[in-house]
Amino acid sequence: MTATIILASASPRRQELLRQIRVRYKVAVASIDETPLPDEDPVTYAERLAHAKALAVWERTHPSLPVLGADTVVAIDDRILGKPKTKAQALEMLRCLSGRSHDVFTAVCLLHGGRPLRALSRSQVRFRPLTDEEILAYWETGEPRDKAGAYAIQGLGAIFVQRLEGSFSGVMGLPLYETAELLRQTGIEVL
Repeated sequence: MTATIILASASPRRQELLRQIRVRYKVAVASIDETPLPDEDPVTYAERLAHAKALAVWERTHPSLPVLGADTVVAIDDRILGKPKTKAQALEMLRCLSGRSHDVFTAVCLLHGGRPLRALSRSQVRFRPLTDEEILAYWETGEPRDKAGAYAIQGLGAIFVQRLEGSFSGVMGLPLYETAELLRQTGIEVL
């Protein structure tokens, strides 16, 4: 099967979601600095990184195929909750999310001929109150270690989600509706 796009991500979740909608892709990992800029808000941060990932791959390879970059940001009170670097960070993030609603922004950038097409998915997720024992037990599963906000909605973290308004696939890492719309604009039909 010949690829129709290049995915600028090593994320197994994004790959799974593209397979789900039958988009053929090849992976070219973008190596960029993901440090938020001073006073950068979550939406600007997500959009900047999605574009930077796609652009890094496009500049390196100058492909004939469109390049898809995406970035997911978990935010509460305009505070960006990245991937935890330590157990203490993960536990603090999960305590912060406990019993509250937070936003998940996933920006998508599709570079086609060097021209960016962009979309943004915003979802609101409400966690039920969590006990310290649950938070610690969840950390011990290993699941929070490489996830923005220290949880995976498609995994065990789903038991914490009381309500979701928005895109499940967007919270997972790639909003499929928005992605399909961008692909359609470049002549790639999903169905």
